[in-house]
Amino acid sequence: MIGHLRGVILERRPPLLVLEAAGVGYEVEAPLSTFYDLPPDGSEITLHMHLVVREDAQLLFGFRHRSERDLFRSLIKVNGVGPKLALTLLSGVEPREFVRCVQDGDVATLVKLPGVGRKTAERLVVEMRDRLAAIFGDILPPELDGAVAAAAPASSASRITEEAEGALITLGYKPTEAARAINAAYEDGLSTEEVIRRALRSMVSG
Repeated sequence: MIGHLRGVILERRPPLLVLEAAGVGYEVEAPLSTFYDLPPDGSEITLHMHLVVREDAQLLFGFRHRSERDLFRSLIKVNGVGPKLALTLLSGVEPREFVRCVQDGDVATLVKLPGVGRKTAERLVVEMRDRLAAIFGDILPPELDGAVAAAAPASSASRITEEAEGALITLGYKPTEAARAINAAYEDGLSTEEVIRRALRSMVSG
């Protein structure tokens, strides 16, 4: 099992991140909550890892904080929730909001996420309530209590909107939904991650 990976950020195309470690480029899938907390490209970082081995692939999932990985590992134990859906859950709503949904039994918010039907949402609320208490107790870790978008170098509007739309489509949103949400969320000066974050908030709350 790969517990953590330290390397230099070569490329980011949410939810995919490429890290170079010892001359090897590792493709790592990460929730958007991790992308919001990343330093600029070229920086060295350490991610907490979870490795999924399948017959046709070995998939690496990376998390900025151990508590994010703990939450991910707890999610994939829920019946019907695999790594891809767990990644969508942690990307579609910020960890703090997901915890609130579980604690409040807010099924309506969860079913707005792609791939989450009502039965899955109800199962998440029931099964995750006790697991969250076991992982975090009564206090949510500071790193999950909101996230700040990382500073990013200036980029063209077309590149930012294209990358943001691609991220939402990868998470399971329809292309037309993604394009509409990104266009509404875009403002000059925002990073790709912040545009995605704004779009997701509007899609979940709307």
